[in-house]
Amino acid sequence: MKLRENYLLSNGQTIPKLGLGTWFISDENAAQAVKDAVALGYRHIDTAQAYGNENGVGNGIRACGTSRESLFLTTKLAAEIKSYEQAVAAIDQSLMTLGLDYIDLMIIHSPKPWKKFHESERFLEGNSEAWRALEDAYKAGKLRAIGVSNFEKPDLENILESCTVKPMVNQILAHIGNTPFDLIDYCQSKDILVEAYSPVAHGQLLKNVKVASLAEKYGVSVAQLSILYCLELGLLPLPKTANPAHMKNNAEVDFSISKEDMDALKHMEQIKDYGDASVFPVFGRSLK
Repeated sequence: MKLRENYLLSNGQTIPKLGLGTWFISDENAAQAVKDAVALGYRHIDTAQAYGNENGVGNGIRACGTSRESLFLTTKLAAEIKSYEQAVAAIDQSLMTLGLDYIDLMIIHSPKPWKKFHESERFLEGNSEAWRALEDAYKAGKLRAIGVSNFEKPDLENILESCTVKPMVNQILAHIGNTPFDLIDYCQSKDILVEAYSPVAHGQLLKNVKVASLAEKYGVSVAQLSILYCLELGLLPLPKTANPAHMKNNAEVDFSISKEDMDALKHMEQIKDYGDASVFPVFGRSLK
């Protein structure tokens, strides 16, 4: 059962192979989503300062009936924070908002502030400063692991050149129809685990006839095929949902995809339109 399997991070920390994403789950509904997920066997919950639901997620973790030590919680430093002092304050604020003594993994949400995501500046110095704050919180035991999100190779090289603790994770957009193989290979060569957010492409894969046909061949849902595709590549998928039925379905991925079908999925035509989610800067357009 994939929910019971772990990856090993470069610092020796284990991390469950499948997590629950909570983007777009409101703070009021987050606690119930966490409790439902944990009841189904999930042990890995992913949130962010930007999601505005850390309080609800923390409430769910405390109320789920499972020991804190058996759960793995990720949150993210807001993309706009590019100074050491701001980062230190924001880390402590997340701990307070979550109501927890430590965070299992904290990552820089983006190398660039969202409103400047398409500008040429890489904010290398700001990212180094934010990273130094994560390192210090890690060394102090506030964080069990640290990493980044949406970082490309130059952003990672900047951190690796000056860090005293290497990033353990890079969380990126990766799914059938958009798999950045060069970046994945680079991360894996540096012993950085790649997490895949939006493994079902914000629902766009559900409309893909070729993917649906392959899913039917295996007797599984499109979501299940999409999630297992990521796992087969050594990625950690983070499907997001507040629906317990979908949580259950997403976790039932104990089958194998043939090499021939994996090759077909790797070469699936590029998804360029994410519907309503396209306004998110990561997907190629600016905030409205």
